[in-house]
Amino acid sequence: QVQLQESGPGLVKPSQTLSLTCTVSGGSITSSLYYFTWIRQPPGKGMEWMGAITDSGSIYYSPSLNLKRRTSISRDTSKNHFTLQLSSVTPEDTAVYYCAACNGLVLECDYWGQGTQVTVSS
Repeated sequence: QVQLQESGPGLVKPSQTLSLTCTVSGGSITSSLYYFTWIRQPPGKGMEWMGAITDSGSIYYSPSLNLKRRTSISRDTSKNHFTLQLSSVTPEDTAVYYCAACNGLVLECDYWGQGTQVTVSS
């Protein structure tokens, strides 16, 4: 069974870069079965798909211009983890951030991390 675990700071100051890592166990991030995905949920709002990386290393980002221009996803296959960087954060980026193993560029995901709260505040 694939397990995912997010890690990173819980508090980020405005204008800084949010950096999170998702460590995968029980499966490889080079598996063709899944798109390894970052998703967030701001308080009181629905899930927001942010981006994904495939087995071949192709990266897809949210079509939202606000997110697309600030988001970077990468991976380290030797550590079996993938990362999210979100630059120039504002308090509107406060959310629970999840990594997941999904069935495409969708929110249909077989495995989820537990989620990590990130608050943007000075």
